Amino acid sequence: MIALLAQLFWTFFLIGMFTFGGGYAMLSLIQAEVVVNHAWLSESTFTDIVAISQMTPGPIGINCATYVGYDVVTATGAGHLMGIVGSLTATLAIMLPSFFIVLLLVRFYTKVKGSPMFEGVMSVIRPAVVGLIGAAAVILMFKIDWSGLTPSLHVVKENFPDWKSWCLFASAFLASFKFKVNPILLIVLAGVAGLLLY
Repeated sequence: MIALLAQLFWTFFLIGMFTFGGGYAMLSLIQAEVVVNHAWLSESTFTDIVAISQMTPGPIGINCATYVGYDVVTATGAGHLMGIVGSLTATLAIMLPSFFIVLLLVRFYTKVKGSPMFEGVMSVIRPAVVGLIGAAAVILMFKIDWSGLTPSLHVVKENFPDWKSWCLFASAFLASFKFKVNPILLIVLAGVAGLLLY
């Protein structure tokens, strides 16, 4: 159990260290680590965790780490108490790098703010962050099989099992993108629609 907790800590520490752009940008890296590299969770379980993380208060990356830590530890047969320890381990690990980096940057920010080099670095990071957020959305929708000579693209069936799920997705996308509907209202409406349809 200690080895699993250490691995969980190191994995989320690295995610926290090398992810820029907030929680949504973290999702693709978290998915790559916990679903693909370590195979701790299935794709559908990870999607459920992302959905719950979006609905609960707080940053999505930290919420996701908390739920993943709990699920990974309890999946081994450990009890509820050890699941809480797993949650605390993953949550602390993902927060520590940001805490120390911000602590260091605060000292130097006033000196570099407005400098051409700082602005140049930020102009490169901003588009990369948008790409990471887009990658998180694509990962939740499609699975790419790299085993053949040419990669093949498959819809993640657990997330889009039928035509109703595609209609819900399209409706939520249009409501958000075109009509600028409040995201909280969208989450509530999608929950009600899911309850009625499924």
